[in-house]
Amino acid sequence: MPHLNWFAVLTAAVSTFLIGGLWYSPVLFGRAWMSANGFTQQNLGGNMGKIFGFAFIFALLMSANLAAFLADAKTTAAWGATAGFLAGFGWVALGIATIALFERRSWKYIAINGGYMTVAFTLMGLILGAWR
Repeated sequence: MPHLNWFAVLTAAVSTFLIGGLWYSPVLFGRAWMSANGFTQQNLGGNMGKIFGFAFIFALLMSANLAAFLADAKTTAAWGATAGFLAGFGWVALGIATIALFERRSWKYIAINGGYMTVAFTLMGLILGAWR
């Protein structure tokens, strides 16, 4: 995939961390997310380096995958954002929703996590489409 703009791929991957940091913070949905999962501050410990490391690798792979779909020379920022939204909502959020239904998770859980992935993919697509 040498035709991809790897700086755009990296930037789009990093954007998921920026959005996630805000999305899952107490400023937005952090408390609701913890409630939907039955988490407390005490049980959110663990090996955060490993968690963030794998999360970044996954974000990089998702970004590169979306970039491959948007590799056409006619791709624009608008089409990138649209494709990102369609992938984020139509594939990821609805995939999360399907699994959550079988796990008997709440609609709050589905909305918070599916909403994050929809917004994250929309921004990734926007970055990838604009930075060709």
